[in-house]
Amino acid sequence: MNDEEARALLRQMFAAAIAAAQPAQCIPPSLARHLGAPAAARGRLIVIGAGKASAAMASALEENWPGELSGLVVTRHGYAVGCRRIEIVEAAHPLPDAAGVAAAQRMFACVRGLAAEDTVVCLLSGGGSALLALPADGLELADKQSLSRDLLRSGAPIAQINCVRRHLSAIKGGRLAAACHPARVINLIISDVPGDRPIDIASGPTVGDPTTCADALAILRRYAIALPRQVVDLLESGRGESIKPGDARLARVETQLVATPQQALEAAAAVARRAGLATHILGDAIEGEAREVGKVMAGIALQVATRGQPFAAPCVLLSGGETTVTVRGQGRGGRNVEFLLALAIALAGTRGIYALAGDTDGVDGLEEIAGACLAPDSLARASALGIQPLARLDDNDGHGFFAALGDSVVTGPTLTNVNDFRALLIV
Repeated sequence: MNDEEARALLRQMFAAAIAAAQPAQCIPPSLARHLGAPAAARGRLIVIGAGKASAAMASALEENWPGELSGLVVTRHGYAVGCRRIEIVEAAHPLPDAAGVAAAQRMFACVRGLAAEDTVVCLLSGGGSALLALPADGLELADKQSLSRDLLRSGAPIAQINCVRRHLSAIKGGRLAAACHPARVINLIISDVPGDRPIDIASGPTVGDPTTCADALAILRRYAIALPRQVVDLLESGRGESIKPGDARLARVETQLVATPQQALEAAAAVARRAGLATHILGDAIEGEAREVGKVMAGIALQVATRGQPFAAPCVLLSGGETTVTVRGQGRGGRNVEFLLALAIALAGTRGIYALAGDTDGVDGLEEIAGACLAPDSLARASALGIQPLARLDDNDGHGFFAALGDSVVTGPTLTNVNDFRALLIV
């Protein structure tokens, strides 16, 4: 397999992973399972939702539900999809903005005063935490923005970040589901988190939350986040407590994961196997510092290439999950490209090892770039340009490194999100 063929295969696998999580594929079967036929429907059908995939999910629902419905969904700027009966609004991500606050307030209005015969379908995907922003009483949007910025730079895993978000919110942590009571609530969710826990997807606005204010405060202190007095008061007093599992207002909530990272990895594996390559999924929930995960993956790839263990080459190693970056530099960031840059340094130009890492939503960090490709000659080409890989890694400038080589992977909005995708091709 030559260089061009290796790169093409990596791109095909990434495209297959994204395609497997498209709402048009995964929403229709769920409607039949949970809603039955429109003729059997009783009461009103209200559609709400938040996330980078939520507008595409709403469109898929509309296309496959001829009965009456109405609703409101909030998605990231640039991710809107035209709908006729469901209103789509856009807000900022990854930091919340006033548009997200207004959307959350309007969403509460959509579900106010529902009856037991009514049904709410909640469409959730990654990014919903920032997009559905409503500060708890006593907090301002600026408080949420500052804390979100600090947490995203701290290296904290997403489960811990979302624990904090739930306890500083007036809508997350089951509060939106409680507002729907006594109506039936059906959660249709595209997972973007390691472990696929619904409470961590969009910070769980429509599911019970077992974590506490004390947990959230401990996380903030563990990462030495500067805390305004009003945040400390909210958490220490317990006024920010979320809705707990077993609450009577959640008795009629049903939850289904319609797309997951594992499904995306399996779709990518099928592409590699059709190309005649043994393919191994190492895990769909890998976390940790991106650069450390890169070193570990390099060690595995080198063992395969030089020892034929634990797998024989040629083969493909796939993994997903969500790594983190503790930001210390001033570079362009991106956890997937940070992983790749650390991988490249550890591989040191070993022949026959290629890789692609990208975020399946098309945005790695703050850049409108999904990720990048790595080839055996990447370090040599960087050296020829006078680029120092270690200096770029120290500056958290993975995007700058791969952009200079022309190896960035740009997809545009993918309208889905099943988190990080990593593929190592060892030939």
